[in-house]
Amino acid sequence: MSKQVQDVETIFCHETGGDYLVVVQRDGKRLFRARLVLSETSAGPRPAKFRLKQGSSEEPRQPDEFVELARRAKRIRISEQTSPEARAELRGMLAGYQLEDKAKTVRTCRYCASAGRYSPITTDTAVKDDEDWICKDCARQELERQLSYSGAGEVTGAAKERLEELMLEVQDLQRIVNLLKGRLDPDLTKFDTISATTDEIDPVPVDSLNLHPGLQGLLEDRFESLLPVQSLAVENGLFDGDDQMVVSATATGKTLVGEMAGINRVLNGKGKMLFLVPLVALANQKYEDFQDEYGHLVDVSIRVGASRINDDGNRFDPNADVIVGTYEGIDHALRTGKEMGDIGTVVIDEVHTLKEEERGHRLDGLISRLKYTCEQRAKRREDYQGAQWIYLSATVGNPEHLAEALESTLIEFEERPVPIERHVTFADGREKMRIENKLVKREFDTESSKGYRGQTIIFTNSRRRCHEISRKLEYSSAPYHAGLDYKRRKNVERQFGNQDLAAVVTTAALAAGVDFPASQVVFDSLAMGIEWLSVQEFHQMLGRAGRPDYHDKGTVYVLVEPDCAYHNSMEATEDEVAFKLLKGEMESVMTHYDESAAVEETLANVTVGGKAAKALNDRMIGDVPTKHAVGKLLEYEFIDGFEPTPLGRVVTEHFLDPGEAFTLLDGIRKDAHPYDLVADIELRDADL
Repeated sequence: MSKQVQDVETIFCHETGGDYLVVVQRDGKRLFRARLVLSETSAGPRPAKFRLKQGSSEEPRQPDEFVELARRAKRIRISEQTSPEARAELRGMLAGYQLEDKAKTVRTCRYCASAGRYSPITTDTAVKDDEDWICKDCARQELERQLSYSGAGEVTGAAKERLEELMLEVQDLQRIVNLLKGRLDPDLTKFDTISATTDEIDPVPVDSLNLHPGLQGLLEDRFESLLPVQSLAVENGLFDGDDQMVVSATATGKTLVGEMAGINRVLNGKGKMLFLVPLVALANQKYEDFQDEYGHLVDVSIRVGASRINDDGNRFDPNADVIVGTYEGIDHALRTGKEMGDIGTVVIDEVHTLKEEERGHRLDGLISRLKYTCEQRAKRREDYQGAQWIYLSATVGNPEHLAEALESTLIEFEERPVPIERHVTFADGREKMRIENKLVKREFDTESSKGYRGQTIIFTNSRRRCHEISRKLEYSSAPYHAGLDYKRRKNVERQFGNQDLAAVVTTAALAAGVDFPASQVVFDSLAMGIEWLSVQEFHQMLGRAGRPDYHDKGTVYVLVEPDCAYHNSMEATEDEVAFKLLKGEMESVMTHYDESAAVEETLANVTVGGKAAKALNDRMIGDVPTKHAVGKLLEYEFIDGFEPTPLGRVVTEHFLDPGEAFTLLDGIRKDAHPYDLVADIELRDADL
């Protein structure tokens, strides 16, 4: 003890069950702990027992040793958590030895004090825990303990860092615990705001366009001048026939770029317009839009995935002026040798689909085959000059590279018409429904300065969940997904547009741009099916929040269930994925080919181009292993030279990969019922 008492810096005293825990420090480090017991004497309170704590045992020492320590100490600190009576007793004892001037009452962390640590804190450096204040380290540990008892599962990685960051920012542990219970504290749920931005672009007056009189008059009735992205496209050769890739946020007017170019070329006799989209729901809506807006000027037809089975021509007219179609619908026409006529304009909407694992290679192949078809027709007919290509997207991580690969001029406009406020909150499956109800009601009860009630799109990961959420919402709502028939989807679109619905609950069908003027987007799930969203998909979906002609801002809520995955094949958990999506940069749009994709596209290119198949492969933006793919096609007997075999023709017309083709062949050989075989084909096309 005699060596240890030299140069004692601090003695800290904390009441514990009638006794006092004494912590002795030097140079900020604990030398030892002890237990002090005082007793009342005629001279006042005096040390009665003094015991050194060594693990779970105690070593008795002479009570006077505490007095010697106190005399040598530079300062004596008494915990504020000590009761007023105990503080008075300690001060009385110190006064008896003329040591009271060294003593000061300080606020300390009660968890540290109980554990025998001296941790002085202030309101600026501590975290509130009920009525007490604790140090940051103990607050982190207590938050971890609360997380384990909250039923929220194991919160890890960025989600845990986010909660700790919020806790230290607001200095209140209970507010963070409440957040885990689904409380919508806006100061805590708010993650960031994507600001509204405006690029200074001189608008092009509509009366200066000099388009075909039918289109010119229609546009002049609707607008005085073009929006910035439209003006940029016009100034960079849109009406000179230049190929363009237009990248701009949702609701900035990029779709009209393709419409103006295509309709003008149709009316001027330069060939029909193809407007291609990834989903049936979007194709149906664009077909209706074209009928309403341009039907008095041009004939409009539609070609979607269903046409591949029921091709009765009731809705599809290959001679129409404007053909709206899904990628697969038009590709099927090419693979089956249908004559498309003079194509003057091809608009590829949602061109970032090129990066999708399942469908990217098909879009890549379609573009190559369609370009080849147009070029071959131009060689045969001197009066046909080929097609103008316009690619549209709101979300591309590598726009310059992609535009170069597609041999087009990049028109990039980064304006966001309204700000988007992004929120994150934590909730388990049961809490999510309660939160969604509250968010939908709050939004629908709010009116913008433009006179529109707030409406919500809820994204979830399955059709079943769409119906489940919609049934439980208290305000008017409807499910919306590709499994609904055309009439039901159109009815939902009409009701939402008329503000008769407070919310729609959907899967990926709305993410690609079906036009719902929603002010709020809620993510019930960060998965689609059993796959986590990509950063690109996430941004595409949240971009549906807020429209300049309707709302003052957009609001996005990401509801995160910690430690949750929707299938055992999914890596990571929802809380880990959430912050990767919120902080992540847009992925580059690249098309990747595995063996199956390479075989499928090479077979399609042989079917359409014959000996030109290698040239078609070479012009695709993805790196196709042509030699290997051709070898596999010969091995599978899908081709004979540069012609598809009858089997190969069936395989390519039904968009089958080799595995699916051989599964169906096995079923046929085993006399499987034809309905089962048709179902196998149709079910894989359910979302086309």
